[in-house]
Amino acid sequence: MTTDPAPAQALEGLPLAEFGFPGPLRDQLVAAILDGSKTSTTGLLADYEHEGEALPYVGERAVVIDSAEQPVAVIEVTAVRVVPLREVDLAHAVDEGEGCRTVAEWRAVHEEFWHGAEVREALGDPQFTVDDDTPVVLERFRLLTRLDGPH
Repeated sequence: MTTDPAPAQALEGLPLAEFGFPGPLRDQLVAAILDGSKTSTTGLLADYEHEGEALPYVGERAVVIDSAEQPVAVIEVTAVRVVPLREVDLAHAVDEGEGCRTVAEWRAVHEEFWHGAEVREALGDPQFTVDDDTPVVLERFRLLTRLDGPH
C-alpha cells in the first residue's frame, strides 16, 4: 500500500465506492478501511438491480469517498460472491470491520440497516425486508492507496 497522493488523472474513470450513507456510519466504515480492519462488505443484489449497476469484479479498482464526498482511498476487489443471506460466514462478517464477533450479531446490524428508511427509499420499496433467501453480494477488497488528507 502506498500513502502518496494519487495523481488526479489516475483516479479519473474509476467508479466510486460508497459505504453506507453519508454520516456517522460511513465515517466509521471509511475509518475501518483506512486502518485496515475492513476488508469485506456486503450489498443487496436488489440494490444493484434497482440501480442498474454491474456487480463488482475481481481486479476492479474504486475510489472510496467519505461523507463529504471526498476521495480518501483506492481499493481493489479481490473476490465477489452472490449468496443467499443465510450463507454469510463468520470470516466475512468479522472482516467487515464493524466489531461483530458472530454471524448473528453481524446479521442483526445489517438487517437494521437494510430495513431502515434510507435503504427502503433508495430501493423504492417502503416495505422491503430481507430473509434467509435474500441474495447478497459478498465483496472482498484490499486497500491499494490511501489518498492525502486528514482522514
